[in-house]
Amino acid sequence: MLFPTSYHRLIKTKLPCSRCAIIVRGQPRGGPPPERQINLSNIRTGALARRAPQSQPDQKDTPDEPYAFQAREFLRKMLIGKEVCFTVEVKTALGREYGMVYLGRDTTGENIAESLVNEGLATVRREGIRGNNPDQARLCDLEDQAKASKKGMWTEGGGTNTIRDLKYIIENPRNFVDSMHQKPADGTESPEPFAAEAKFFTESRLLQRDVQIILESCPNQVILGTVLHPNGNITELLLKEGFARCVDWSMAVYTQGAEKLRAGEKSAKERKVRIWKDYVAPTANMDQKDRQFVAKVMQVVNADAVVVKLNSGEYKTIHLSSIRPPRIEGENKDKDKRFRPIYDIPYMFEAREFMRKKIIGKKVNVTVDYIRAATSSSETSTIPAFAERTCATVTIGGINIAEALVSKGFATVIRYRQDDDQRSSHYDELLAAEARAIKNGKGLHSKKEVPIHRVADISGETQKAKQFLPFLQRAGRSEAVVEYVFSGSRLKLYMPKETCLITFLLAGIECPRGSRNMPGGMQVAEPFSDEAMAFTKELVLQREVEVEVESMDKAGNFIGWLHIEGVNLSVALVENALSKVHFTAERSSYYKTLVSGEEASRLRKDKIWANYEEKKVEEVVHVMEEKERTANYRAVYVTEITDTMHFYTQDVETGTQLENLMETMRAEIAAQPPVEGSYAARRGDYCIANFSADGEWYRARVEKVQSPAKVHVFYIDYGNREIVPSTRLAVIPPAFSTRTLAAQATEYTFAYIQVPQDEDVRADVVDNLVRDIQNTQCLLNVEHSGVTCPHVTLQFADSKDDVGLSLVKEGMVMVDARKEKHLQKMRSWSFLSHVLSQLNIWRYGDFRDDDADEFGYKLKK
Repeated sequence: MLFPTSYHRLIKTKLPCSRCAIIVRGQPRGGPPPERQINLSNIRTGALARRAPQSQPDQKDTPDEPYAFQAREFLRKMLIGKEVCFTVEVKTALGREYGMVYLGRDTTGENIAESLVNEGLATVRREGIRGNNPDQARLCDLEDQAKASKKGMWTEGGGTNTIRDLKYIIENPRNFVDSMHQKPADGTESPEPFAAEAKFFTESRLLQRDVQIILESCPNQVILGTVLHPNGNITELLLKEGFARCVDWSMAVYTQGAEKLRAGEKSAKERKVRIWKDYVAPTANMDQKDRQFVAKVMQVVNADAVVVKLNSGEYKTIHLSSIRPPRIEGENKDKDKRFRPIYDIPYMFEAREFMRKKIIGKKVNVTVDYIRAATSSSETSTIPAFAERTCATVTIGGINIAEALVSKGFATVIRYRQDDDQRSSHYDELLAAEARAIKNGKGLHSKKEVPIHRVADISGETQKAKQFLPFLQRAGRSEAVVEYVFSGSRLKLYMPKETCLITFLLAGIECPRGSRNMPGGMQVAEPFSDEAMAFTKELVLQREVEVEVESMDKAGNFIGWLHIEGVNLSVALVENALSKVHFTAERSSYYKTLVSGEEASRLRKDKIWANYEEKKVEEVVHVMEEKERTANYRAVYVTEITDTMHFYTQDVETGTQLENLMETMRAEIAAQPPVEGSYAARRGDYCIANFSADGEWYRARVEKVQSPAKVHVFYIDYGNREIVPSTRLAVIPPAFSTRTLAAQATEYTFAYIQVPQDEDVRADVVDNLVRDIQNTQCLLNVEHSGVTCPHVTLQFADSKDDVGLSLVKEGMVMVDARKEKHLQKMRSWSFLSHVLSQLNIWRYGDFRDDDADEFGYKLKK
């Protein structure tokens, strides 16, 4: 098959083992054009020599085949950089293309294959020759002529004299260099700019003059030294006049003062002389006030960056110039363990603590050295994406923080290309500090075992928190370090004595809540929540504090008081009008201080109290008297009833959306089934689960992971729970997450009725409810809020009869008397006439005045 003729520019030739091939490239259009390999049809050249793999010592080097190198050189000299055109005759299933290549813009030019055959540098593949193809017939004729003329490989002897004796290792490179000294070699090299001028500068001052030489070092048999002229050091002069640049690897052994060399180079750069005539300083476009400034350190990020607060109140992240923090070698082997860099990377914790204790909360001098441009990651690149970084030298009390880190062995110095000027202004001091740390075996350079920090994170671990609570309560005030600030009153603390991380909630106050991603969507931040968090960060972040733990909540978060340098953070937030006093503070010794601080903030009408207006008592009483029960029933679908008489419902209005979502999700899963066992379940994660009853996929949330074979999941759209193996779980596709459609199952419990304490009686009630309302449509009205979920009344959709009232009439449950006046009107004690009908729990009479504990009921007096 003959393809259309294509015109390309040749960039290089390549001769594989048993075929002749060239690589061509078209004209660039908006970027580098793609390469294309064309194998010459119907001919074969010899294979070039190949070195045996170093990893396979048993194999031997493969020598050249006769005239292989000559054929490659023939093509290189004829074609490299020339314009050619080609035709593709055959394209294999693997994409390899065979065709003819012509020198020039069209097929009238010289045929490369014919030239090779004519010179006796290639043989014709006669096994594929067709008699009616004139091009193939011409190749055969040319080969016969080359044989008759004994050209190339057809000469007597078979061309054994053309095989090169290649040596891949030079035994004595020094002798080789000496033997080639001042002898011309193939290839040319253009002199660098100002090379002749630099030679004249040195020659005119040193040639045949009396000088002193200081021998500095001899790395790799190369003697390094300093030449001293009576009028000065020639090295410093060359640098000052812009004839030379500093070389990092030899600067380390220079004993005459590396700072003098850097000063000379800096002078030439500033004057832009000779090799620096086009030089642009890394901070040339910055104002002086932005290049050097004083700021307060607010946070230490890992061990190579700090967050500082400028005089303007703006926060800025500063990276320490030319150093690299500790890194972990290889990949994290423990995939199941959550990776925590500060504790899991050797010496990262020590480096962070060194910086934290030295500069946190203090003012430092910042000198910007360079701005590292932002980098973006791509599919083909392994380099992560970084935002633009300001790299600077940070000092406090004359001490360079980066140099101090390196000297302790807590960081290493970055090596640069010689032409890379984006580096620390104290780069030589950093190199010297690193050399000292290596010599003394400090930190990362130590031969000892690396320190291991086994820090237990019990945040959210309710059981562990319960076990730990008594110890913290008995300890009174405990030392801690604030690792993170979630909001104005929610923090993560590191307890050094107990070596654990805890989530800590400030007691006695009610702080504005920030925005949060909730199952029902993004929760809007309350006013002044950001200001409260900023206040807490500035006061306590990464500071050493004291905490008093009083209790914990149901999520495993500890509640108590936090003190820093004699300041109670709860009181400070209230006094700065960023929090209100919570009623739980009444039993605390800090209650009076909190109340007085709140009263002062309220009188100032500051921040959260800006729109506060004190309500009159009479108006409050009037509203309470007029308040009546609100009946606003809506249609729901009961999907699940629990053993505790709680139940889950779906709104009928959103039922169609859920059905469409499930249908689309299952179709996508059927088209692209998840890989079994690829999902690693973690508590709190949203996923999809394969329900055992029908084998269908549903949205779910992981509640507990006992083992890979026992994962507790909660089906967020239906309210039921199940224990499944992790092989029946998969990652939820983003198009079907809770952001697309919120979880549809909502938990409720019955209002005005008491849940039976006797397990058998309660089981009978649940069975009755399952029979009457599960998987049916009902009408729901929220009566009042509860501790865990809203309390509601439920009506049958068809008869409008109250479900709870039906249970009372049948003697299944008792009425829960409410103290609120408007709720008492809803449930009068007229129900007692039905209760005393001796049904179910009343079959033995009215037991409410008895102490019959064996029945499971006891009247509260």
